[in-house]
Amino acid sequence: MSTPRAKRTPPPSGLIIVDKPAEWTSHDVVGKMRGVAGTRKVGHAGTLDPMATGVLVLGVEKATRLLGHLALTEKGYDGTIRLGQSTNTDDAEGEITASASAAGVGEDDVRKGVAALTGRIMQIPPQVSAIKVNGERAYKRARAGEEVALEARPVTVSAFEVTEVRREGDLVDVDVSVTCSSGTYIRALARDLGAALGVGGHLTFLRRTRVGPYDLSTARTIEQLSADCVILPMAEAVAAAFPRRDVTEEEAVLVAHGGRLPSLRLGKGPIGVFGPDGTLLALVEEQGRITKSLAVFVP
Repeated sequence: MSTPRAKRTPPPSGLIIVDKPAEWTSHDVVGKMRGVAGTRKVGHAGTLDPMATGVLVLGVEKATRLLGHLALTEKGYDGTIRLGQSTNTDDAEGEITASASAAGVGEDDVRKGVAALTGRIMQIPPQVSAIKVNGERAYKRARAGEEVALEARPVTVSAFEVTEVRREGDLVDVDVSVTCSSGTYIRALARDLGAALGVGGHLTFLRRTRVGPYDLSTARTIEQLSADCVILPMAEAVAAAFPRRDVTEEEAVLVAHGGRLPSLRLGKGPIGVFGPDGTLLALVEEQGRITKSLAVFVP
């Protein structure tokens, strides 16, 4: 007669900040960390392409309910744009579709092109992207040989800095640092910079340095997390990412039951609500004179 297997104690709810390795998909990382953390309840706050490395924010247990809100925060990247070659994916993962000498492109030309792609801009996502077109991912249609027509979308590139320009024959490699809104494709910036300079361009390197308040200084590699799975407690995670509101005992009871509080004009976006003892109660959003619950975390 087999002995019943002991029920595994679920891990604490919180965030895991991963330094994603190259060639891993975001789904690969989630699958690995489900085994490490000992729970199926793991998700990510925004994908990174397999080629890219850097900060990938994972939510565990109840913290998976934070991910949609964290995905909308500002992000930072370091990357390298190669001028003189275009690819069908706008990055080094794809096939070269056109080449042109970039030898005549000066550093001033590069900086002017970068300046034109800074601020509030309209950006057409790469054809090989996860955006849905008529219910199907664009990359599936593109890989099936279909020409995918994607509409330009507004994004904000708050910083787009050139850190180094290197030349190799007819090619020019431009190292850049970018701070941008959610939904911005860095490989589309590479494509559009190359197009504006008349020589084509694609992304050859990408490292995400920050997602909201979480940066590389708090990120850990898969190997480090496998040895010691550090989970950032939910209360600490919310306090770092969103404005904080502390409430009284009476207000805490109201919030726990999904009740609404009067607005304190703390700004747009999610606000973390904490009880008198520092317990995270909920995420709320101000709407006029009242707050609306986005997620309640207490029983």
